[in-house]
Amino acid sequence: MQKYKLTQAGLNLIQQALSIYDSDLRLAVSNRRFAEMFDLPQALYTEGARFDDTIRHLATDGEYGPVGDIDSFVAARVDQARAFKAHYMERTRANGRTISVEGAPLPNGGWVTVYTDITPVKQQEALLRTRSELLSEEVLRRSEELSATNRQLASANAALREAQAELREIEARTRLTTEMMPAHIARVDDRGVYTFSNRRLSSVMPGRPSDIVGLHGSQALGPSWAKVSARLDLALAGEQSIFEFTDDDSQRRIRAVFTPDPAEPGVYILSHDVTGETQARAALQQTRRREMAAQLTSGLAHDFSNLLTIILGMQSKLSRMVGPDAAPLVTATLQTARRGGDLLNRIADITSHRIWRPEPVALPAFLDDLATLATPSLPGGVSLTVEATARAVYLLDAGMLQDAALNLVLNAADACGARGAIRVAARAVGDTWLELVVTDTGPGFAPLALSHGLDPFFTTKGGAGSGLGLAMVYDMAKLAGGDVRLANGDSGARVTLRLPLREAVSPLRPGLVLLVEDDPDLRAQLRETLTGLGHAVAEASSVDEACALAEGLDVDVVLSDITLEGTAPGTDLPARLPGLPVRLMTALPESSALYQRAAALGPVLRKPFSPEALAAFLTEVPA
Repeated sequence: MQKYKLTQAGLNLIQQALSIYDSDLRLAVSNRRFAEMFDLPQALYTEGARFDDTIRHLATDGEYGPVGDIDSFVAARVDQARAFKAHYMERTRANGRTISVEGAPLPNGGWVTVYTDITPVKQQEALLRTRSELLSEEVLRRSEELSATNRQLASANAALREAQAELREIEARTRLTTEMMPAHIARVDDRGVYTFSNRRLSSVMPGRPSDIVGLHGSQALGPSWAKVSARLDLALAGEQSIFEFTDDDSQRRIRAVFTPDPAEPGVYILSHDVTGETQARAALQQTRRREMAAQLTSGLAHDFSNLLTIILGMQSKLSRMVGPDAAPLVTATLQTARRGGDLLNRIADITSHRIWRPEPVALPAFLDDLATLATPSLPGGVSLTVEATARAVYLLDAGMLQDAALNLVLNAADACGARGAIRVAARAVGDTWLELVVTDTGPGFAPLALSHGLDPFFTTKGGAGSGLGLAMVYDMAKLAGGDVRLANGDSGARVTLRLPLREAVSPLRPGLVLLVEDDPDLRAQLRETLTGLGHAVAEASSVDEACALAEGLDVDVVLSDITLEGTAPGTDLPARLPGLPVRLMTALPESSALYQRAAALGPVLRKPFSPEALAAFLTEVPA
């Protein structure tokens, strides 16, 4: 910035007017003399000003004398600019002054133009032509002055060429740096019009244009403009703003920083996609809440379980001592105590240590399995329909998601009663979310249920419900970094389960896998799995044996257990085979020192695992 200010100050000292327009016909650089010579308003000598707007202003102001069709005149000048060639010309302005115009194209598009007021020189030439016989001495003096002026002009032009080269280098370096950043960097003026952009808006907010210089914020951002305009007003008033919002079209979470421009009215904007960070933050918060809940409830559940055990024992004894009139009361007490035990088990489930473990899941097959499991439990008059517009393979915890989906379907069946219809639909929302929507034709959610349906122990089923079903679904969604939304549709209730959309990577191309495992039975099973995935397999049982095989074979990937024959663990392989990708697997607990050492090297596959999980693991790129 300091270097730019010094360069600008130097350009302002030059007596010639200077302007540089880029390949988009927008003003990149000008000096003070440019604005003064043509009496331009500020908007036309500000960086980003449009060339056609400047020509239109000058033509309207009479700079080029009488102009019949201004639109045609401007269009012709624009066409000349787009095919710009080096030139020198002299013309007399409407005010009687004469200027020379010298232009040269720039290597990366655009051009630089120098305007010089040569009125005194022209007056001297006229004087020489009319009075040459009388003014020989004057001619000589004027010629000397002209020579001196030409020398000064040559010096100024040399300085301008040097400044031009330096400006091109600065512009190219700045543009490259900003366009490499994984964020959108821009500036808007006090009207909300973009004067600079690193052309990364479409990568941060898919569906938005990349070339937005000259566009108003409402044109570039669409519906999201309403969410940021108030923050822009604050920044224009001198107050920096840092905030997050959700882009309506892509559903991405965007963090934006609005910083006032200290030099002139305008705002610098830095925005980047924090969707993944937001999802991870939600999952971490839910994990912490569950840990706290587990600590608070574990002691109470233990003591309460002991009390229930005593109650059940005493009631069994009491049933043998009392008469038949008391038998129904004893039976009811026993049933209530057992229900209390079931409730404790549900509490233990919702507060126990659970981890979202995603693996590749084909969504259509998952929904088919869901229908197979749920249909036998539905009343005869209740139908179930499943459909998926999202038909790819996604990274999901199939077990936890199946539990949640079954819970929602059975809740919907309870709402329908003896007759009704349940529909389960899966769809992708942009490239951000995967939604599973369960709707029914029941009475819908009551207003209180819409507000508190996800709260633990809230139920509208009276004594028949525990109030933990939807709470457990909500807990699962939060562990994954997603959310649950309750609403009423045209007929009945609608529950939307939203999860982060993670498409499974394409399988590793068939190749040679060096399998390092010291258990012969497990090695045989893994060999069969790998060959079923299309790979050739070479086998070893120790680190030394694996290194010897790798020297003579064209190995694509190494799959090794952590604990092997000999003294060297599998964690030594990445260092001993630096040119090969090494994937480590283990059945050791995460608290093990060897496991922690392996995790520091990259992803670790926990045993047991499915063939789909192994295929995804072999393709995964270590962080």
